[in-house]
Amino acid sequence: KTLAGNELNKWQYQRYLQDYLACIQSVDDNVGRMLDFLDKEGLRENTIVIYTSDQGFFLGDHGLYDKRFMYEESIKMPFLVRWPSVAKAGAVQDALAINPDFAPTFMDAAGLPVPADMQGRSLMPLMGGGRPENWRRSFYYRYYHDPGDHNTRAHYGVRTETHKLIYFWKKDQWEMYDLEKDPAELKNIYNDSSQKEMAEKLKVELYRLKKEVKDEDQFAESQPPHDVDPPSPKSPKKADTKQKRAL
Repeated sequence: KTLAGNELNKWQYQRYLQDYLACIQSVDDNVGRMLDFLDKEGLRENTIVIYTSDQGFFLGDHGLYDKRFMYEESIKMPFLVRWPSVAKAGAVQDALAINPDFAPTFMDAAGLPVPADMQGRSLMPLMGGGRPENWRRSFYYRYYHDPGDHNTRAHYGVRTETHKLIYFWKKDQWEMYDLEKDPAELKNIYNDSSQKEMAEKLKVELYRLKKEVKDEDQFAESQPPHDVDPPSPKSPKKADTKQKRAL
């Protein structure tokens, strides 16, 4: 039987999910094998094991697949730690962490100084269950390609502990979500008159963070194709290596 229309869509979705979850199962099984080996060889107590990955993945959430958008399913990244002498088994830390924190964390754990010009902060203080008083309460995100892969429109935004504000700057459109009341991000409250004060507050934080990371829109209107680097100032030729543009 040749499938078409809705039947084909259903079959493709099921096949996609099965392939994706089989991949997840394989990762899970083999991480377990590695941990078992460390236990067997007596290396458990003096070995730090950290599991993380690229961004999350849409599995039909919001009618999307892949990643790139700033919605929760995509923007979240796993960060699991087994370090018996430092991290309590089963503990969960809800402080906001970002991937620029990874390098400072690894250097700190190795007893190396973290360069002052390196973005991010060591996550070591969080691993014991505490949180420094000056820990971040928001973070910045930006995606440049428009329309880019899977027709993802260019956008940037801020995510706090309770809210999210997203700006699709080429479309001049805003989205805002209350993550406590609407964790699935199904209701855009940006144009809700009762949320005007919150929207303005989030904009102030958004542009503070944008300035902090020295984002001056220098790539906003002149992005090269996503599979090549920008040409060198001394040469019109394009580089061969790939480079991500999402911050």
